[in-house]
Amino acid sequence: MDNRAIARLLYETADLMEIAEEDSFRIRSYRNAAAVIESHPEQISAILRNPDRKVTEIAGIGKGIAAVLAEIDERASFQRRDELLEKYPAGTLELLKIQGLGPKSIRLLFETYRCATIDDLERLCREQKLRELPRMGAKLEEKVLRSIANYRQRAGRFLLSFAQGVADELVSYLHNGGDRVTPAGSLRRGRETVGDLDLLVTGPGAPQALEKFVAHPKAQEILGRGANKASIRFGHEGIQVDLRALPEESYGAALQYFTGSKDHNVSLRQRALKMGLTLSEYSLAKIETNERVAGATEEEIYAALGLAWIPPELRENCGEIEAAAEARLPQLIGLQDIRGDLHMHTTETDGRATLEQMAEAARERGYLYIAITDHSKALAMANGLDEKRAVAFAHQVREMNNLGIRVFSGLECDIRRDGAMDLENDALAELDFVIASVHSYMNLEYAEMTDRLMRALECPSIRALGHPTGRILLQREPYPFDFDLVAAEAARRNVWLEINSSPERLDLGAAMIRAAKSKGCRFVINTDAHHPKHLANMSYGVRMARRGWLEPRDVVNTLPLSEFEKTIHPQ
Repeated sequence: MDNRAIARLLYETADLMEIAEEDSFRIRSYRNAAAVIESHPEQISAILRNPDRKVTEIAGIGKGIAAVLAEIDERASFQRRDELLEKYPAGTLELLKIQGLGPKSIRLLFETYRCATIDDLERLCREQKLRELPRMGAKLEEKVLRSIANYRQRAGRFLLSFAQGVADELVSYLHNGGDRVTPAGSLRRGRETVGDLDLLVTGPGAPQALEKFVAHPKAQEILGRGANKASIRFGHEGIQVDLRALPEESYGAALQYFTGSKDHNVSLRQRALKMGLTLSEYSLAKIETNERVAGATEEEIYAALGLAWIPPELRENCGEIEAAAEARLPQLIGLQDIRGDLHMHTTETDGRATLEQMAEAARERGYLYIAITDHSKALAMANGLDEKRAVAFAHQVREMNNLGIRVFSGLECDIRRDGAMDLENDALAELDFVIASVHSYMNLEYAEMTDRLMRALECPSIRALGHPTGRILLQREPYPFDFDLVAAEAARRNVWLEINSSPERLDLGAAMIRAAKSKGCRFVINTDAHHPKHLANMSYGVRMARRGWLEPRDVVNTLPLSEFEKTIHPQ
């Protein structure tokens, strides 16, 4: 069992313990251990099976959790989990993914109605049974029904980071000398979530690659096997992966076709027809004579259609074809343009590494500067900083600027329900970089949440609005508010909007990025890292920025150090 699967068992057990109203310290210990294991570079199972190693040597893993891990390694479960699953069916874990319900509500629903599945919950809402329970009502029933519909719509989808990991594993596995293996589909376009994976292979070993593909140890089911295509369900999660073998002369046509999007391809084919051409996954050819015009590369296909090559992230039929025809495509930001990361956490609150370790990891990535932005006091579970600790930590940060990288003192400050900041402004003014974020009361009505964010923007110390919509992909919908109004106010006050690179968030998404840019907003792309390993997630935030048509000049942390300092410390 790999680290991700082990972490999932611990997270789910913590959720069951919360439903059972068990001790909060024990719940937190399971979640902390899960986070440690998820980000640990070595496989926990390998450590457990090595007589010269102990998992307790890993910070955050005590003897109790070590015993649990040994049991998981032996039988893929453990006693406490089994006991909880006897009390609460596994389906109750799925209920936690429905907005509007927390552990206490789920426990009440189970004890009152034996509600243990999404279907049970939907039936209770339609029968108006929720409103009969304490602290529930008609509005909650409506909200839960909407959330159930959204949940079902996204079922069978996977995070971009997960899909990228599977693609990387398969590309490495299939690569054989002169063969070329390339991911296509929504993964190549950088969509936040992916339904399945498309891989293309060309080269002399392409037919053999199909055989090797269906023989992969993680191929749980072979869905199909033909002369030029094979499909499998891969890994425990069961994501469908299609592999297509292609001749060299069709590689570009197939890559363009299978990258999509569907709407982009429809518009491109219509353009081709008007020019007397037909575009397929095999080639671009003349309709009358079937004479081949292009197909070996994407660039030659777009050029033959009178277009500049369109980056995959833009292929959503949102004006990119017109822009390519008129030579006004943006010069998109790239990962190489990022000079620093301005949202990360350390062991001072809920991070997994020290300030020094985070700074060293950032320096190794070639960054010129970072900001340490631990949590404020409202997040008590994260040991958030009060005014005194925040100011003292800021002084500590400033005294440590001998790490080969410029370190700015900062804070991720909670926005309270009324829009006030979690710390007094006198304390915030002592810091170099303050991110304002919502972490609580996400169920407010549209107008109240809008007012909350508008008031938060009045704080003179705020430099950025963190993960602005609050969404957690595949788990929690964005909270409702007037985004256009908030974005316009952020632009007016020169508060930057964060593009949070955490794969679970990827907040903001493409449509909102474009809308905010049109209102004059500037952006900052951050990882929200809690471990040095998380700094690599910057690539996902950059992909969101590219999908939002951003150029380096739109993103503040592309600035050289001297210019960035002037931006946050204007004279």
